Amino acid sequence: QWTVSGIMGEFVVRCFSLKKRLSSLSFRPVAAMSTLLINQPKYTWLKELGLSEDNGGVFNGTWGGKGEVKQRQSGWLNLPPVATMAEYEETVQKAREAWKVWADIPAPKRGEIVRQIGDALRKKIKVLGSLVSLEMGKIYVEGVGEVQEYVDVCDYAVGLSRMIGGPVLPSERPGHALIEQWNPVGLVGIITAFNFPVAVYGWNNAIALICGNVIVAEVLEQNNLPGAICSMTCGGADIGSAIAKDKQVDLVSFTGSTHVGKQVALMVQERFGRQLLELGGNNAIIVFEDADLNLVVPSALFASVGTAGQRCTTTRRLMLHESVHDEVVERLVKAYKQVRIGDPWDPSTLYGPLHTKQAVQQYLNAVEQAKQQGGTLVCGGKVMDRPGNYVEPTIFTGLAHDAPIVHTETFVPILYVIKFKTEEEAFTWNNEVKQGLSSSIFTKDMGRVFRWLGPKGSDCGIVNVNIPTSGAEIGGAFGGEKHTGGGRESGSDSWKQYMRRSTW
Repeated sequence: QWTVSGIMGEFVVRCFSLKKRLSSLSFRPVAAMSTLLINQPKYTWLKELGLSEDNGGVFNGTWGGKGEVKQRQSGWLNLPPVATMAEYEETVQKAREAWKVWADIPAPKRGEIVRQIGDALRKKIKVLGSLVSLEMGKIYVEGVGEVQEYVDVCDYAVGLSRMIGGPVLPSERPGHALIEQWNPVGLVGIITAFNFPVAVYGWNNAIALICGNVIVAEVLEQNNLPGAICSMTCGGADIGSAIAKDKQVDLVSFTGSTHVGKQVALMVQERFGRQLLELGGNNAIIVFEDADLNLVVPSALFASVGTAGQRCTTTRRLMLHESVHDEVVERLVKAYKQVRIGDPWDPSTLYGPLHTKQAVQQYLNAVEQAKQQGGTLVCGGKVMDRPGNYVEPTIFTGLAHDAPIVHTETFVPILYVIKFKTEEEAFTWNNEVKQGLSSSIFTKDMGRVFRWLGPKGSDCGIVNVNIPTSGAEIGGAFGGEKHTGGGRESGSDSWKQYMRRSTW
């Protein structure tokens, strides 16, 4: 697990580097190799990002990392040295001191710094996208897209920096006015996720920044600002727990599993701290009898197999009206069999490996449970015989809507197809799972659309019509309800979560 801490956010250096030193990836070869990965011809582009044979795992104005070096199971890719607790404590102290400088800078000026961050990312977007692909395993176009999302959020934040503020309200007292004043909360710890380490960080970083809080190392130095404004600590559960328990961290933004998120929430609440949780999603697409099936099939395909099923917004349940069930399943299975599986860096590849061997085991466990609970395997279901953590995109039919495995979010490419008869039935089944992140219906009935968007429709934070569950626009607030955590990031008024309000 990687954790990050800094003034209202920090920079995920393991996946980014803007100039010479901005990196935290350290590569080691298998025994048979004579050179490090970074020195092999295929990976010379890494040096464009300033990566070297040894890279720090801590940044608080200067680079460091005295903790152990964790080795990947592959044996040839090592992580940078993690932070010791002493380094974490030093980083927090430096960050709080740097915040005193950053908070005094006017919001539009902070927006200008964010613009410079976006420009710096644009200049290296392709190689940065390659680095994301190498680190996470997602296909190249998704890696570039993730960096682009950070750039887009920077653009959004620049405009927002001139708009944040509170209203002037009528007062009961003659000659008085009530004013809402918004100020930055102080120090924010961001714990990012393995599947979108850059985008998740970017949503938090760019918005928190213009609220008075964070920036990137090289851009800071160019503007004569202390580097500790944007700090980083790589580590495991010890660093994550330290961030959650630390009274000096005013807001903890955590993205990850519901299980770990609950632990983080309890630790933060114990000290009455602020928390922003982006947790799991057991997302459903509902297809009615009047739906355009030419739109349904590709939408369901990409929403369920994109990023190898490792998105929080991945479609995991496909509810089909009984009149179109068989046709959609037949067409979807054919589409699944045409998915190009291979090297994530190959431009023709649409589907890459899972992130870890633990994920492969979770996939196998879920397949077995689905069979035991009455599911019919109509596509996939096996680990692929090739190097890497590749599994077949999988479809099950015949499971009950409330089968235990259907109600379990498994972060793998398994789609459960469920047959329904009525609108009321479908809406109820959509809402019966613990999570409430993303949902979608496919229909031409406008009355149904408004019922879906209304109080008795979807209970999710993201409610779609005739588009997939995966993905979201940066201009809207991103997040979900129930066990998804209730937090909101990116657009709309999400900026308020990074600030405190006073009425005077």
